[in-house]
Amino acid sequence: MTELDQATPAQHASHVRVVTASSCSAAVPIEPVAVRDAVEPGGRRGWASVGAVALGAFVIVMTETLPVGLLPQIADGLDVSLGLAGLMVLVPGFSAAVSAPLFFLGSGRFNRRSVILVLGLTVLVSNAVVAVAPNFVLVLIARMLFGATLGAFWTVVSPVGPKLVGRAGGTRAITIIAAGISGGTVVGLPAGQFLGNLVGWRLAFTIAAAATLLVVVAQTVVLPSIPPDGRTHLRDLVGVVTRPAARFGMAAGAVVFIGQFTAWTYITPFLMDHTQLSSGAISLLYVVYGCGGIVGSIVAGSLFPRGVIGSFAGAATVVAALLIGLACTGSLPWLAGLLLVLWGLFWGIVNPGTLVWILDAAPETPEAASAVNVTNLQIALAAGSGLGAILVSSTTLQTVFLAAGFIVLTSAVLAAVAARFVDLARRQ
Repeated sequence: MTELDQATPAQHASHVRVVTASSCSAAVPIEPVAVRDAVEPGGRRGWASVGAVALGAFVIVMTETLPVGLLPQIADGLDVSLGLAGLMVLVPGFSAAVSAPLFFLGSGRFNRRSVILVLGLTVLVSNAVVAVAPNFVLVLIARMLFGATLGAFWTVVSPVGPKLVGRAGGTRAITIIAAGISGGTVVGLPAGQFLGNLVGWRLAFTIAAAATLLVVVAQTVVLPSIPPDGRTHLRDLVGVVTRPAARFGMAAGAVVFIGQFTAWTYITPFLMDHTQLSSGAISLLYVVYGCGGIVGSIVAGSLFPRGVIGSFAGAATVVAALLIGLACTGSLPWLAGLLLVLWGLFWGIVNPGTLVWILDAAPETPEAASAVNVTNLQIALAAGSGLGAILVSSTTLQTVFLAAGFIVLTSAVLAAVAARFVDLARRQ
């Protein structure tokens, strides 16, 4: 449950977005439309700034996935049930879905550099509060704050790549930021298990807070002024969803996320109970899965200029085949491991594909498109996790993965249909 990809992990005039937030009240001054040292598009500092934003994506996704490996310890430490502790993973998704459009509507006059720094500090505060919280209620409040930050972060970060490196480098910028998402997945899941066993769950969140502080410092040093677009009205949000290309992208993105998280939510019990792998082997596979996602995100940078919808459809078809393959042959450890690695690789193409698609469908209002996309994908993520829970309680783990595969295949069919009826803005 991430997920995310959440989403989160491009556009034409402001081309770029990454998966899948808000809470701008910290101690960094927010300059309206600052005129701070602008950066030359495509220059070295521009790419360093993209790297700093990718680090922000990394720490956001790491924070989102960190509790997954710590839930049993947190449940014991705060004397709550495992199911209740699971709200630490679910609550941020709903919070992000609500915060993304609200943040978009309320942040029009703020310089994006300051906003990114404030959001980073808010993540730091959330991690620090969880680390010292005396009860579970305070933990949930901190995670709700993080979820709001998550939604605002993806809304703001998605369009900044082209502003930092120019439109010609926009596609490459989004794939670098998407690689930060995969990197956070690489670290978050296994780090939760490892740090929890080594130092306990409270120190694990303390370490996450310290890592967040380092990222904010790096961003403070390298990020230039990033003036807002000035288009943050309700009509901009409505304008996105009225475009046929955006509606197709939202539908395909929602369906693929439902399928992905129907399966991904239950990948650990699948590998433990069906494939009979040890927890150490599973942690290693998570790392390799995430590395595959990083490679896939980089490959996507070369594929998207040739056709975003076609790349999405092809990669989603492969993901569907891999999920069905896991359902049918996942009892063989070596084959399950291979399919999982390939799953990470091709999901690394699908995930940024959902983002680039909707941004290219509404290139004049990238932040509005990004906000709509965050809400759409976060709701889909929760729906996928819920569907997985229903299937797990009523069928088998193999059936869960089989159903997930056919759901993802449906998204590929939607994309193939969309390719016949809509065109996206041309990218460099």
